[in-house]
Amino acid sequence: MVQIIAGEKGKGKTKILLDKVNADVATSKGTIVYLDKSNKHMYELSNKIRLINVNDYCVECASEFVGFICGLVSQDHDLEKIYLDSFLKIACMNADDIDRVIEKLDMISTKFNVDIIISLSANSETLSELVKSKVIVAL
Repeated sequence: MVQIIAGEKGKGKTKILLDKVNADVATSKGTIVYLDKSNKHMYELSNKIRLINVNDYCVECASEFVGFICGLVSQDHDLEKIYLDSFLKIACMNADDIDRVIEKLDMISTKFNVDIIISLSANSETLSELVKSKVIVAL
C-alpha cells in the first residue's frame, strides 16, 4: 500500500516520517529502507534502517526512479517498507508526473507486498483524487 504525508515545504513532514519509520522498526519483521536526497538524517534513524542517498545513484527522471525502486524490491525479498522523503526531488519529477508514478508505485507495492510511505511537498487540496485517497496526514 502507498501512503502519503502531504504538506507544503516546512510544515513538518520529515519529522512525522522519521517518527513513523523509527516506530515501525520495533514491530517490523522485515527490512526497512529510507530513501532521501542526502545523508542528513542518518543519526535520526535507527541503525536497523537502511538509509539510501538516491543522489548517489544517478537517477535523472521519474521512470529511472521507478526502476530504482524495482531494483530495491528485487534484491531484498525481506523488504517490508520503503520510506521516501523529499519525494518530488528524489524521484526527479514535477507535479505532472505524480499520478503516473504513484500508480506505478502502488502496483509495485501490491505485487510485492511492500508498503511505501511518501513525504510529498504539496498542498493536499491541489492533489488529484487518486493521490488524495492515499494521504494519511495532511499538513
